[in-house]
Amino acid sequence: MSALNFALAGRHVLVTGGSRGIGRATVLALAGQGAAVTACYVNESEQVESLRRELKARGATGTLLRCDIRAYDQAERFCADAVDAHGPIDAVVNNAGVISHLPLADLDPDEWRRILDTNLTGAYHLTRAALPHFAATGSVVNISSAVAHHGMPGAAHYVASKAGVMGLTRALAKEFGGRGIRVNCVASGLVETDQMDAVTPEGRARYEQMISLHRLGRPEEIADVVLFLISDAARYVTGATLDVDGGI
Repeated sequence: MSALNFALAGRHVLVTGGSRGIGRATVLALAGQGAAVTACYVNESEQVESLRRELKARGATGTLLRCDIRAYDQAERFCADAVDAHGPIDAVVNNAGVISHLPLADLDPDEWRRILDTNLTGAYHLTRAALPHFAATGSVVNISSAVAHHGMPGAAHYVASKAGVMGLTRALAKEFGGRGIRVNCVASGLVETDQMDAVTPEGRARYEQMISLHRLGRPEEIADVVLFLISDAARYVTGATLDVDGGI
């Protein structure tokens, strides 16, 4: 739980990819602030069930719903069900993302589409579906990646999707500003999530040397920045990408 009070009690926030990693940390941080959270996941798992148990144990106002954001009709239904459960939407956190590592010669069109459809089109789907349900003012926070700035070999599809998220953020900030809806982006660095499980100790050591703080980030450290961007402390921040990467 964040040590900071962002005064989010009573707000309703949607979070995609909420059962793992940064999404899970964000759901729990929001719940800890007294927000109502509606989060989605793709497949039933022990991680989903354990998050349900943890939210219940905390007495939090939270709902977990199954939704594949690659399908617009599912995103629409997710938003409608969220509003039925907890009322108008105050914020959306587009966190859901997938990655794979393939050189371009081995990157077939289906895998390109899978990554882009989840990471970029999914953010478009949910934001568009949520738009009619926003409260008088609101906030959208998109989770991108530091690799959108720096590039990464063997991941053209992932890098392109995350760079697209940054561009989407800037465009929608211009479009939604007149409605009082702010749109910002977090460019996350290397974080202790299950995506790091396959990294060898040698690879991890190399990563840590790349980072100014000489360590990987924790999901909670990304979640704190998300909460800041949702909160009134960031009421004059829109169209921004905040690098939260330990100084890569």
